[in-house]
Order: sequence, then C-alpha cells, then structure tokens
Amino acid sequence: MRDSGAVAEPTRRGWLIDAEELPSGLLAEVPSEAVYVIEHPRIPFISYPYEWCFGMLRDAALLHLDLQLYLLDHDISLSDAGAYNIQFVGSEPVFIDYLSFRRYRNGEFWRGHRQFCEQFLNPLLLDAYLGIPFNSWVRGNLTGITAIEMNRALPLHKKWSWRVISHVTLPAWLQQGALKGDKLRSLGNRSGRLPPAGYRGLLTQLRNWIEALRPKAADISTWGAYREISPYSETEEAAKHRFIADFIGKIRPGTLLDFGCNTGEYAEVALAAGARSVIGYDSDPGALAGAYGRAKSKRLNLLPLYLDAANPSPDQGWDQSERKGFKARASADAILALAFVHHPAIGGNIPLAQVVSWLVESAPRGVIEFVPKSDPTIRKMLEFREDIFFDYDEARFVAALKEHARIVGRERITVTGRCLFSFERERV
Repeated sequence: MRDSGAVAEPTRRGWLIDAEELPSGLLAEVPSEAVYVIEHPRIPFISYPYEWCFGMLRDAALLHLDLQLYLLDHDISLSDAGAYNIQFVGSEPVFIDYLSFRRYRNGEFWRGHRQFCEQFLNPLLLDAYLGIPFNSWVRGNLTGITAIEMNRALPLHKKWSWRVISHVTLPAWLQQGALKGDKLRSLGNRSGRLPPAGYRGLLTQLRNWIEALRPKAADISTWGAYREISPYSETEEAAKHRFIADFIGKIRPGTLLDFGCNTGEYAEVALAAGARSVIGYDSDPGALAGAYGRAKSKRLNLLPLYLDAANPSPDQGWDQSERKGFKARASADAILALAFVHHPAIGGNIPLAQVVSWLVESAPRGVIEFVPKSDPTIRKMLEFREDIFFDYDEARFVAALKEHARIVGRERITVTGRCLFSFERERV
C-alpha cells in the first residue's frame, strides 16, 4: 500500500490525514519489532461522534464511504468502519486511522458493515426517521446503536423499505439468532463470495441513502431560528459585534471556546477579528446545524459541538481513559459566553457563582453576557415555574466574577438590561 501511491490522492483531497515515515530508530520508545513508524500532524481538537450534529455525522459517514470506494480501485479495503476513525479539523472531516488499511481480497464481504451501521447509519436513522437526537444514546454506548435496538425502535411502516430490511431488519434477525445459538448463526458467518462489483454497489447504495437523509430533530429546535427571534435591535446587535471584535482584536486568541454558540454568528465575528480557531458549543440540534452549515459554506475554522453544560462529556471507555471528557480537552486562550449563563443557572439549577467559576476556569480571558430577570427571555423561562433563583442578579454575578478575575470591560447593550463583561484572570 505504501509503495502503490494510493494514499497520495486522498491526502491531496483532504480525506486522509497526511503522514510521514520516520526511521524506526529515531524514537527510543518505539518497539524494536515495529515495521514502520509514521508521524502525522497533530489534530487541533479531538472530538467524538456523540458531540457531532447530524450533518457532521452524515459527512463523516460519506467520507468513510468515499474513501472506501476510492481505495477499492487500488485493491485496498478498510478492516473496520468506526466513526472514531474520523476527526474534524474545523468543519472538514478527515480520516486518521492508517492501521485499518489492508489489502483487498477478491470476493470478500465487507467485514466493517455491522460497525458502520452501528456507529453511522443507525444513529442517523434515529434522528431522520424518529426525530430523536443520537448524541445521548451514542455517548451511553460507545459502540453505537445495534441493529436489534434500531429494529425495535422503528415503527412497522418504516421497516418495509428494502434498504431498512437489508441494513437493519435482516441484521437484527441474524444477531438475535446468533444470541439464541440457532441456525441463523450460520447465516451470519456464511462462506461465500461478494464480487467486487457487488462490494462497490453496496457502498454506493449506502452512500446515496445516507446523503439523502435529513434530520427531524432540528425541526423542533428551540434556538434553531435564532436569527428570526433575535432579542436585539440592529443598533444593539451592532454594539455587541463591536464589543466582541474589539476584545478579540486585542488578544488574538489561538483557540476560542464559544459557549452557547447558536448558529455561529459571533464565532464568525471573532474569527474575522483575529481568532485563529473557534470551538463552538451548544445543546440545540437546530442551532448546531446552522453553525455547521455556516462553517462549511464560509470555510470558517469553526468546530461546532454538542454540549449540555450541566451534563458534559465525561472520561469514559476502557479504564475511563479511552475517550477524554470535556474538561480534559477544553483548554483555550479565551472564551465567549454570550446569553449563556442563565441556561445552566436557571434552566439547570446550577448556582450562579458555580457557573461563573466554571467559565473562568475554562480560559484566562473572555467575554460573558449577563441577561437579567427583567429580560423577556428570562421571564419566559420562569413563566411556568417558581422563581427560586434568589442569587441570580447582576450584583451577585459581578461579585462572583471578581472572585476569580479582573473585569476589564463592561457595556450595557440592550434596553432590557443585557450587559457584556470582559475579564482577565489575575494569573493568566
């Protein structure tokens, strides 16, 4: 494979991470039996499929299939089909697992089919067919959604599609038979041949199906229509843009975390003002879809990810070290937390002082927007619940911020009392 030149074109297209072969004796920690030592560029930020929006998982699936189709022309196949073999650099997916490349054996079946369905297809179907975001389910089971689970979740009328029968229903029957130890077990391990044209046809059919899938969960988005329901007048919005651009222009952060990124509007402002890259976080599927679409269409160095601040991604997997949690990865030069604080503080019942401390710990500098109870957004949140949030006011917010950082800028930007605060930790 190395000598065939097959990896040059996928690397040029950005499908495959670049790699350079190094002398085996260059690094002391390399075992003596190592055949090759390769070095690749560092991925700026590691993310996981349970943090991706629907469009990101779909694009990752399409990249995997496109790469497989290309490699088949060079008699190469992939030994597995895991979603964790793909990372995002900004809004661009890239395949990173060179160790899954192997020589294609004429007539072989696609041994990665089950894994592809569990980690790509079934999570996408959960959203596209049932309107259920896949994030929590995939985070709860790192191997994905099994065919048995997907088959049980689908309504009867969805099961009669020949595509669903081929990739969900029939595999579910085979897996159930294998668990029971009956004759169906032999069907799953049958010997036979799949001609190269059949292998290619299977991949192409899956590609066409997945490319046509659209999310239902985004249709019930709370904040997906953010631009249409913006609480700011044009003048107020311009003032907010200006405050953020001035802040970013002075510090020019390498990595910026944007908590509550919505559709990525202010991440784009930050990038234009001098931020090198932005990791955006939101818990709303429609907002994340908008942010990802913005990043793709404008080629922004913006990576929008799913985050419930009250329940962030934990350390998990084998020995709780296979997949790092949010806190272990969220290292940045600065943060934006615009109209964000009230979500964990009021929506999640987290004490205001703890929310402020958590934000300031995330980066040495940043901008936080405080939304008072007089604002229509907060009034709506409290419309059908008791106001038990006696600690939620601007004075207590300022006091909490001053406990951890120095306030270097402040501007009230709306008639309802919204205020922007820029801060700098005493020890940067």
